[in-house]
Amino acid sequence: MISKHLNEELNQQITYEFYSSHLYLAMSAKLASIDFIGAATWMRTQAEEERVHALKIVDYILETGGEVNITGFEDPDIKADNILGIFEQGLEHEKFVTDRINFLMGLATEEKNYAAINFLNWFVNEQVEEESNAETIIRSLKLIGNDGNGLYQIDKELGARTTVGITSQT
Repeated sequence: MISKHLNEELNQQITYEFYSSHLYLAMSAKLASIDFIGAATWMRTQAEEERVHALKIVDYILETGGEVNITGFEDPDIKADNILGIFEQGLEHEKFVTDRINFLMGLATEEKNYAAINFLNWFVNEQVEEESNAETIIRSLKLIGNDGNGLYQIDKELGARTTVGITSQT
């Protein structure tokens, strides 16, 4: 049901999704180290979400008779040392993931693999949400600037994001 080429590319996407999870976990640790505990919680939740995305692809490959190949990835590199820069790096990473999902959708369309197209539609919609969330946070951070009260408030709001099994850093 799944071509060898699409199978290989989906396996590569699993690697990218696990890398995303580790990148966001590293960002969470960096944010906690600079006392943005709420933003660290937000990033930790994001890390868990990316892990779930990887597992979703694993399940799809198995359901379609493909072979799963889990490989390693590079160590995450946090380039920024402030909350705004970290979220900007996160947005750039999400744009990379969006490009990958679009590539996979193009491949599935080229192969006329309608099951894969249907499956990948979920990821297309998810990427719209991922980029929008990051852009909204970045706009807020730019508006706030270095205002301590504003940074405190946004950190508190970011810390409210949780999923089952994810706990705060405090």
